[in-house]
Amino acid sequence: MAVPTGEPPLGALLAPEPDERPDLWPSTLRRGDDGALVVGGRSLTEILDAAPTPVFVLDEADLRGRAATWASAMFEEFWPDYGMAGGDAYYAGKAFLTTRVARDVLAEGMGIDTASRVELAVGLRALDQLSGGDGAEAEGLDPAHATRLGLHGNGKTEAEIRTALAHRVGHLVLDSADEVALAASAVRSLREVGEYAPDETGQVMVRLTTGIHAGGHEYISTAHEDQKFGISVASGTALAVCRAVVDAPELELHGLHSHIGSQIMDLAGFRKAVGVVLRLRHEVAASTGWLCPEIDLGGGYGIAYTGADPVPPSPQHVARTLADAVRSVCAELGDAVPHVSIEPGRSVVGPTTITLYTVTGLKTVELGEGASRLYVSVDGGMSDNIRPALYDAAYTALVANHRPDPAVEPVRARVVGKHCESGDVVVRDVDLPADLAVGDVLAVPATGAYGRSMASNYNLFTRPGVAWVSGGEQGWLIRPETIDDLLRLEGEE
Repeated sequence: MAVPTGEPPLGALLAPEPDERPDLWPSTLRRGDDGALVVGGRSLTEILDAAPTPVFVLDEADLRGRAATWASAMFEEFWPDYGMAGGDAYYAGKAFLTTRVARDVLAEGMGIDTASRVELAVGLRALDQLSGGDGAEAEGLDPAHATRLGLHGNGKTEAEIRTALAHRVGHLVLDSADEVALAASAVRSLREVGEYAPDETGQVMVRLTTGIHAGGHEYISTAHEDQKFGISVASGTALAVCRAVVDAPELELHGLHSHIGSQIMDLAGFRKAVGVVLRLRHEVAASTGWLCPEIDLGGGYGIAYTGADPVPPSPQHVARTLADAVRSVCAELGDAVPHVSIEPGRSVVGPTTITLYTVTGLKTVELGEGASRLYVSVDGGMSDNIRPALYDAAYTALVANHRPDPAVEPVRARVVGKHCESGDVVVRDVDLPADLAVGDVLAVPATGAYGRSMASNYNLFTRPGVAWVSGGEQGWLIRPETIDDLLRLEGEE
């Protein structure tokens, strides 16, 4: 088999085995004695007996370990005895959130960043359970003062803002001047009903558009203002909004928030963003006398999805890079160092997950000049159209039910769902064994990051469930939807 001109040679797109690229796969993933994958102490057969394909599988021990690593890295690098003011890692709920996931990351020392009342409710419920509610073991967390939760997102309603303020979330990130007015109104309302003391203020942060946009290894642009979220620093609007917060008797400017992109492997953009954010903080202090105590540098830290992707920077490297930048800029400005937060959601959950699909059909398509491509149909649809559409990103796939025979030549393949259209390509290009057969199982890594929440082809595929595995045990995080569930949504009997 030949590949079309300009494509990588055969074998170049083979999925790495777990021992070849451990950063790409859940940490407990390995080949069993029979050659099939084992994850979380569960063999592939055991997993699929309880959770048939298509199914997302999350390695819970790996999730907790990665959450602890991020929390520890920020704690250590921003330790006050190092001349810093503390550091936190907030799990970005949009990456993947259930109550159990929320409990896991909170228990390991992370906060949770939410973007809706539903996500915030999940975080509050997890805090309640960790505090002893619902019969859970108490761990000293108070859900009435949810300082380890945050709420941001576009176009927040007054009800969402009031809910966040009522629970005293640690990060209420305002995205516009209108939201400043809504927050002040919500505090007045809470004072009137006695939920706030007469002189109590609501702590808020202001989200900035810094003029920096980074993604992967792309060029870092300056004066980049055409973004759907944040308030422009370059135009002076961000300074005006910060002044309005400081002047509002109902509010306290707790911090400044910055987000510069997604799937970032090169930390240069974050170093530039630190300078922009801290210089605005300095300017606000010079104008109002108030030096806000915290900055949040957002998320977007990249992970590997294929063997061609670079190994991403470690949490320790990220934290140390940011700490060095914060320390340097604050020394230049003569300002006290702020508390620093980041939001590495994708980097926590992405590598802990795989999706398992069963091969349902094989078709060789001749492309001319001796080139061909094997189309591999599977029993599920594409779960994440955002990354391929926005970042020209790719996934890979590994045969899960047996170890590929190295003596068998690979073929260039495309893994597709039943629609087989651009939005239904699970893996665009991957090299799979030529003896691949109907009934084989494929494992696609890193699909937990944004995957299920953006599942497509809902008219054709009911969304798969999410199984957790850990220590040889297994259960459902989210039960799979059935055809009956879909029909009920459409009002049919």
